[in-house]
Amino acid sequence: MNGSGEISLNAPIDQVWNKLMDPDVLAECIMGCKKLELVEEGKYRADLTVGIAAVKGKYDATITLADVQAPASYKLIVHGEGGPGFLDAEGQLRLTSLDDGKTALFYSYNAEVGGKVAAIGQRMLGGVAKLIISDFFKKKKKN
Repeated sequence: MNGSGEISLNAPIDQVWNKLMDPDVLAECIMGCKKLELVEEGKYRADLTVGIAAVKGKYDATITLADVQAPASYKLIVHGEGGPGFLDAEGQLRLTSLDDGKTALFYSYNAEVGGKVAAIGQRMLGGVAKLIISDFFKKKKKN
């Protein structure tokens, strides 16, 4: 599954960057994130519940921020394993200042889910991924 998009945020680039680097904001914005704790700089351990209704799984995950280019971009890498299988996702975030003090946030992602969850709901997973990404940026817009 992959996708991309863009949103406009009503804040200057430095403020948006600081929020995107804040683990409390990340935990609040990531759908299904029950716990996010720092393991080392740029790397977190997370408890995630991903999916919808019967197509849902709990994963012990690592979330890594890579290729950090403050305040312009970073890569978010998620790897999770659990009873239902595995979850691997990679997202690229890029910020651009706009003339009116706003910030444009461009994102792209690629995600793969394997195991029982994928076997049960393979056709639904594309929609689930879009819902998760959309939910993240709706929550981010409020922060």
